[in-house]
Amino acid sequence: MSDLSLSTQILALDATALPPEVYNLAQTCLLDLIGVAAGATNTPLARIGRKFVLSQYPGNQPLLLSEGSASSAGAALYGGWLIDALDAHDGHVLTKGHAGVAILPAILSLPETGKLSGLEFLGELAIGYEIAIRAGMSLHSSACDYHTSGSWNCLGATAVAARLMRLSDNQTAEALGTAEFYGPRSQMMRCIDHPTMLKDGSGWGAMTGIASALLGKAGFTGAPALLLEQSDIWHDLGARWHFLDTYFKRYPVCYWAQPAVEAVLSLRPGIPDASQIQEVHVTSFHQAVRLHTTSPCSTEEAQYSLPWAVACALYRGSVDQQSVTDDLENIGVKRLAGKVRLLESTEFSSQFPARRYASVSIRLADGRELVSDRFEARGTPGNPISRTELVTKFHELAQPAIGPRADVLEHIVNTLPDRPVTDLLAHLGHATSTTASQEPSRSHASAT
Repeated sequence: MSDLSLSTQILALDATALPPEVYNLAQTCLLDLIGVAAGATNTPLARIGRKFVLSQYPGNQPLLLSEGSASSAGAALYGGWLIDALDAHDGHVLTKGHAGVAILPAILSLPETGKLSGLEFLGELAIGYEIAIRAGMSLHSSACDYHTSGSWNCLGATAVAARLMRLSDNQTAEALGTAEFYGPRSQMMRCIDHPTMLKDGSGWGAMTGIASALLGKAGFTGAPALLLEQSDIWHDLGARWHFLDTYFKRYPVCYWAQPAVEAVLSLRPGIPDASQIQEVHVTSFHQAVRLHTTSPCSTEEAQYSLPWAVACALYRGSVDQQSVTDDLENIGVKRLAGKVRLLESTEFSSQFPARRYASVSIRLADGRELVSDRFEARGTPGNPISRTELVTKFHELAQPAIGPRADVLEHIVNTLPDRPVTDLLAHLGHATSTTASQEPSRSHASAT
């Protein structure tokens, strides 16, 4: 391990000289996060969050894909809330959570970001992910409880803010200590058992990261950050990229429910009609079967419901944004969800979080029983979702909310390494006819 302090190593990372595959993944993450943010703009959580930050955090930083502006801390808070409002964003299996949901809003909340090239922006995004992911791995190896993502992604947000604000080594160390201490060590399984707008703590994580960097710059002391002292996790920073193990979600529900979704989709062609389904048995790991809400009454409950995700997949052949918003009163889906029974497998539980499995059996009215293979969720590096399908997901989420601007944003993200980041920032605030016409529309068949 280097003799340099970890804060010095973090500041020394060169955002313009990262491996090509890191930039490529950062582009995919950026497009995916923008799509999720756009799809979430009309959720109740986003509406409440926007009203709150506009009243309590006045400032000049534009809110992500939304009308109005706030302080850097307020803009970061809103952006984290917005992306977290629709559970379709990327994650990392060894952290049992999500980095980008806080890192992107944190970067976008800073006025210094406008000075970056597109390549630098992607590099800073990747560096923020990497710091956050390693902090998450450190936390989960040392804490006695399972905390939300905000408890560790706040450190990634602080790290990139310190870099962009050009904090000194000492200021950065103090800021990271502050973020770790003030980060929301909220109990994840509490929100699984009782789904609410608290979600994964990432809005608070993004805000904590920005506030900690600003405090560090002002001389506020907070070191040490104990999560940065596990040498086995941090010794190869800059040489190995855990970021490259990022997974993507195809469906806007908890990733723990998605193995079961894949399993029922594999059986669906053998079901003549959903009305013929008598009972659905889902066998999965402990955390997945804790997603037990059968009849969700809110978007949050629907996103954390394994029976609901399975029922939607059986009813319409997929799980989409409508499944967790407009379909909550769908009688057909409700009836199917009520037929889902959850069973825990000790074998599957023993392999969590590195592997996440589910299998399904479905009993039909004609006496047949359909049994699936063991499935994992798609989207991991070992079981990837194609770039083309991720672009399709982006447009499914973004087009209804921002219209033709989705094509513009896809083109900008695809060409971002060769242009200034201001081209991107101009299209990430509230939609206007001026910004919408500054770039030509592009076919969404393009890919990085």
